[in-house]
Amino acid sequence: MRIAVVGGGPGGLFFAALMRQADPSAEVTVFERNRADDTFGFGVVFSDRTLEAIHEADPVLREALTEHGRHWDEIEVRLKGERVRCGGNGMAAVVRRTLLLLLQERARDVGAGLRFSTEVTLDDLDGYDLVVAADGAGSKIREELGPGLGTEVETATAKFIWFGTDYLFDGLTFVHERGPDGVFAVHGYPISDSVSTFIVETDEESWRRAGLDEFDVTQPPGVSDLKSKEYLEKLFAEQIEGGQLLTNNSRWGNFRTRRTRHWHTLDPRPVALLGDAVHTAHFSVGSGTKMAMEDAVELARALTDHPGDLAAALAAYERTAQPSVRKIQDSARPSLAWWEHFGRYYDTFQPWQFAYHFLTRSIGDARLARRAPEFVASSHGGWITEHGTEPLETPFAGANWSTPGRLVDVVTDTGGTPVAVRGTPDLPLSAGPVAGGGWGALLKAPDTEAGLAEVFARLAGLPGPDGPELVAVHGGTPLTRTLVCERARMRENLPVLSIEPEPDRDRALTKVLSGRAELVGVAR
Repeated sequence: MRIAVVGGGPGGLFFAALMRQADPSAEVTVFERNRADDTFGFGVVFSDRTLEAIHEADPVLREALTEHGRHWDEIEVRLKGERVRCGGNGMAAVVRRTLLLLLQERARDVGAGLRFSTEVTLDDLDGYDLVVAADGAGSKIREELGPGLGTEVETATAKFIWFGTDYLFDGLTFVHERGPDGVFAVHGYPISDSVSTFIVETDEESWRRAGLDEFDVTQPPGVSDLKSKEYLEKLFAEQIEGGQLLTNNSRWGNFRTRRTRHWHTLDPRPVALLGDAVHTAHFSVGSGTKMAMEDAVELARALTDHPGDLAAALAAYERTAQPSVRKIQDSARPSLAWWEHFGRYYDTFQPWQFAYHFLTRSIGDARLARRAPEFVASSHGGWITEHGTEPLETPFAGANWSTPGRLVDVVTDTGGTPVAVRGTPDLPLSAGPVAGGGWGALLKAPDTEAGLAEVFARLAGLPGPDGPELVAVHGGTPLTRTLVCERARMRENLPVLSIEPEPDRDRALTKVLSGRAELVGVAR
């Protein structure tokens, strides 16, 4: 069997090595358009909990991380002069170029062919039985195949740029600074004894105010945005102790999340796709390289388990590889959404609550407590210091209505629509003011993020002398409910009740303690 792998990144190289180890009779050739020692970006990071399948398939990554990488257990969040630490987050990182050179060596050792500075199309690969597209987010092979794969792409609103720095972070560190033009944030982590990765994010308004939109994006790959480098070195000078930022194709972009229904095709010829060519997840969950290497494991296994039957092998590859990718992408979406709004959180929260809000963007209080009990206990302590009791036991009082705790019952009509909240007295819910007393505005969250603008417009009209005592948000998805709740709290300054479809004390606790809602209720 002759296999052409297009793309010499971690996924393509790892697949080539695994395939040759599993079937030495297979001829595997990797075609990479760049030179062997070219690489964009700086480091790759992996969570300790996610590497079992990769290590089991081949120890090359474990050896790279052990001999050349940096390991840490804590996440640090810096803002407003404070540093908040959270343990239980075992991670390791390595220089991307080091990992690629080790993967190249492993692929050569097992007999895979590597051709660098060679760009190919499907027409150039007619003599191969299978083409594996591992050529990244801008995959030329995927584009050649056309729309039949069922690809969906969502573009984030936040801007990001990727640097390195000669300042060494202790571990994964998130730094937030409000400068004269807005709030900017850093994802930083060490990748060697002398260099850290330094990714910066901001909102588009701050980016434009700072004049960072002037870089000529038509310049060829490799040219870096030096104006942004100088601006960010100055903004973060104290945080990196006067260190320098390092460039490598460093230019601003908007992250694009790619979801693809079909990861292979047999017509007009057998092609399998893996890694960023077929799916992406926001870098804040640190899973891009991991997912590509896990795809390589599953594709090599499927081809080995179904010798001589490409149709069965590629169908098996999709069945086994897609579920874990979907799970990561689902958890990455709320993480990406957090980064689209972090300036608002910076302005709203104290450091302890900001850190808790950040670290619970994809998980709940109980799961975080298992991982980092001291951090969660400290977060509860921050609430108790301010309110005198645990979050869900804290009373809430409006002008005409009160409740002894933050978990409330919501009364519905025969059609299941919320109509009132139990309290002293019961608070009616409606679309507009209720005669004779207080009322709560009932808003339905949209089923997709595309519908948020309409709901936000309704929210903007609620504050005023006849405005509601609170906003009750129901329906939609967990993410859209949260975004509507936060908009009401942080933009319109209205207390919020999040109405959940079913009882979940841990979810309620997380929402209240994180500041996503004042109250949580269940319709009954």
